[in-house]
Amino acid sequence: MTQDAATQLSPHSSLFEQVASPADAIAHFRGRLGFEADVSDVQAALADGEPFVLIDTRNDEAWAQGRVPGAVHVPRREIGARAASVVPVGTPVVVYCWGPGCNGATRSALEFAALGYPVKEMIGGFEYWVREGFAFDTDAELAQRVPDGLTNVAPGGIVGPGGQQASSAGRATSVTAIDHGIACAC
Repeated sequence: MTQDAATQLSPHSSLFEQVASPADAIAHFRGRLGFEADVSDVQAALADGEPFVLIDTRNDEAWAQGRVPGAVHVPRREIGARAASVVPVGTPVVVYCWGPGCNGATRSALEFAALGYPVKEMIGGFEYWVREGFAFDTDAELAQRVPDGLTNVAPGGIVGPGGQQASSAGRATSVTAIDHGIACAC
């Protein structure tokens, strides 16, 4: 960012020591929307029948544990060899991997872009698809989990063990360990 693009708000180190101009912020955030879509936007696009191919780029074991309904499985290391046989050239692609702690989808999006495909990364990946409470396929069945109250509005709000409601201060009265049973394997 150039000095002209930033506004000095304080001589002391702070969060807003330098801040982008509104014009630079618009360009930045508009640009991000050109590269990323969140799980709710992808779910809505699938439900609306928008023309794109959703690609799960995780390995075989992760695919078997669960995947977004309608996704096509192309592990990241196979994109170069298989993309043209799976996705017609010019068709928009949305890729996902495990979740925000994994850059497999970013690497996969780069590979699709290098092959000439219009591509977006589904931020949050499969983890947030599940945490938002959207249905997912497994090798055995269609499954769905209660939405995570920290990522979506869970029925009844945030609860603790045995359905215990959060305290009046908005804090859970106890913490429940959540076993997602699915691991990143990019």
